Amino acid sequence: MIRLLISIISISALTSCSQNLRQAFGIPYHNILIYNANIIDVNDGQILPDRAILISKGMIKTIGSYSDLKSDISKEFQFDAHNKYVIPGLWDMHVHIEGEDLIEDNIALFPVYIAYGITTVRDMASDLGEQVLAWRDEINQGKLLGPRIYTAGRKLEGLNSIWKRDLEISNEQELQQMLDTLEKYKVDLIKITENTLEGPLFLKSVVEAKKRGFKVSGHVPHDLTIRELVDAGFSSIEHASYLLRLGMDEKKVVEQIKAKKITKLIADDIYLNNFNQDTAIKAYNELAKTNIAVTPTLIGGKQLAYLDEDNHKGDVFLDYLTKRFTDKYQWRIDRMANYSVEKKQQAKDRYQLISQQLPFLQKAGITILAGSDAAALNTFVYPALALHEELVLFQKSGLTPLQTLQSATLNGAKFMGKYDTSASVEKGKMADMVVLNTNPLEDIKSTQDIFAVIKNGRYFSRSDLDKMLETAKNKKVQLDIERNETKD
Repeated sequence: MIRLLISIISISALTSCSQNLRQAFGIPYHNILIYNANIIDVNDGQILPDRAILISKGMIKTIGSYSDLKSDISKEFQFDAHNKYVIPGLWDMHVHIEGEDLIEDNIALFPVYIAYGITTVRDMASDLGEQVLAWRDEINQGKLLGPRIYTAGRKLEGLNSIWKRDLEISNEQELQQMLDTLEKYKVDLIKITENTLEGPLFLKSVVEAKKRGFKVSGHVPHDLTIRELVDAGFSSIEHASYLLRLGMDEKKVVEQIKAKKITKLIADDIYLNNFNQDTAIKAYNELAKTNIAVTPTLIGGKQLAYLDEDNHKGDVFLDYLTKRFTDKYQWRIDRMANYSVEKKQQAKDRYQLISQQLPFLQKAGITILAGSDAAALNTFVYPALALHEELVLFQKSGLTPLQTLQSATLNGAKFMGKYDTSASVEKGKMADMVVLNTNPLEDIKSTQDIFAVIKNGRYFSRSDLDKMLETAKNKKVQLDIERNETKD
């Protein structure tokens, strides 16, 4: 039986940090009024001009005219939106809050998510599984400032996986034991990957997790077809790179893998070199008849493919990341440096082909979830910022600004079964919103032009958000000094 090692950081340390955050950024308001707001309806792209939004105890109580609502709230708790644009708080549907030696680093980054307008994240498992669960609950209880977290805790894998602290299984008995553990943890979904987990047990894991009522997300093993996973109850495919398999007869390649006639690397080359767009479109149309969702995570592939054109040394976001954090992804940079000119071009071509699939997925009716794959292990995929960069790539691929905005708001909420209470600016929903200076329906880059953020009914002005960023920047410097670690 595989033994599960559990490491939980002391609650007293977290409580101390939470108290510091409360002191720095104030006490939540019970009732506030936002007025002169242009509300963007993310369902249909309509703009509702000159609205006032009455918020009570973290919920949107009503939406109406300022003249009708202003008498209900004292002047000090009224905030003028100056005819700017209000959207729901953004959802990053694929992050990894990771690093057993990055506890303080992660805590310092939570307010940065808020400063970037990201009010909800889906954590796709890490070596900090139990810790992230504790952070999730503290944020929900208002003890810690950060985005609302939905998490897989720890993911299922095979024996001797390359990933740290996975729940490793080799048979169905161990599978049930690990699912029991995750159920006790009250995780929000199950994540499964394929580093060493063989296809048959992977497929069984999907079936058994689904039986317990979980959403099941993850990678696609080389020895299974996408259709097999979907039919077994897979909820979302993480990384659109797997969809290149659908540009040819995937089943034949899988059969060759299972017969050990070809390696996984050869299989990937076959999928890339034999990709047919018409064949892929037909497959997308069939998949759209199911409830499968896809989280493309374009930004990671783009950053790696174009490393020879941008070394990122001048990236402003590095001001918030400790040397210990950025050292985690140096191995990927070193590996790419040894690529031949031909291999570097192949990486670019592959990225471009993956990116080109998004409009076809959208047209077929497959749900697209915006997720950055931000993690300490992923090169230049920065927490918070990377989601905005992902949205820009969606727009460049051919999605409209509205479709792109939907991928980072209502699509995630619907996927998690939370749309009734979140991800649109409507009466009766949670008061998670972003006030933008410019219209994101004209250019999705406007999501980066933030005037204010409302998180769980708390109003953060641009000044407040800048203070959050300055605090994170100072914490980064402090941690580097304390650790005697500085960047070259």
